[in-house]
Amino acid sequence: MSPAKQLRRLDDLLDSRLMSKLDAIDLMSRKIFSGKLQGERRSRRRGQSIEFADFRPYVHGDDLRFVDWNIFGRLDRLFLKMFLEEEDLSLVIAIDTSASMRAGDPDAFDYARRVAMALAYVGLVNQHRVSLVSFAEGRVERASNLRGRRKAAEVAQWLLALEPSGASGFEDAMRLVGTSRSGRGVMVVLSDFLFAEGFEKGLRMVAGRGFELFALQLLAPQIIDPAREGGVTGDLLLVDSETGTETEVTVTPELLRIYKERLDRLCGALRAYCQRRDITHMVVDTSTPVETLMLEYLRRRGLLR
Repeated sequence: MSPAKQLRRLDDLLDSRLMSKLDAIDLMSRKIFSGKLQGERRSRRRGQSIEFADFRPYVHGDDLRFVDWNIFGRLDRLFLKMFLEEEDLSLVIAIDTSASMRAGDPDAFDYARRVAMALAYVGLVNQHRVSLVSFAEGRVERASNLRGRRKAAEVAQWLLALEPSGASGFEDAMRLVGTSRSGRGVMVVLSDFLFAEGFEKGLRMVAGRGFELFALQLLAPQIIDPAREGGVTGDLLLVDSETGTETEVTVTPELLRIYKERLDRLCGALRAYCQRRDITHMVVDTSTPVETLMLEYLRRRGLLR
């Protein structure tokens, strides 16, 4: 049975054992985010919430509803009550559904759906606004502004309905996300980043526009090292999964060396680009357990706590 057919329900994407562990963690950001709604994330800003923070002297024009009249009765001076403002955090998860994501075993597409489900679950149970977007050439699908644990089934249904095909369409999708976002928050891109058109223009559409951006480059073991576990040898006819272009090659140690150098160069260029723009980049081998990625790696990289 193919990996794609194995994912049929929420439990296939996120089992109950990992779900219970994710209940104890939350999203983390190095920045303070302000959204349009009052949510569950406390800010260092002073605002109008229910949790008392401090007093400050009254200034002409302040709202008299927040004057502490008990202090006025004792000191004959006006002081204003200050509160910790709660700020809304949005989580945007972008999933590459181009045909190249089906390469290898475990393939990057199913792995991306499992990671997306785990991340969305963390956002939902912590009452953040969760939005998902899938992208492939000429096709962008969205599920927007979901909140609360009960929406987990809706997220799973959306993810299970996705089908990979065609080229990436990365730039168009990022343009849509960058121009239509509401508030500020964390954005996670799940992709192999093997785009014929490159990744620079797409990332530029969302970098520095209110998102703390994470680029998770998901690569199957056979993509990282075609020679792993015996690998491939001899004469092969390679077919590009996105364009259909056919190429005859003879696999030799020298060809594998050149391939590895080019892949390393591509990953290095993406890493350097991300570093210059304050984007967190990670190469993730799809044989890595999702639990390890969530509870160890993403905690160390500052996405989860």
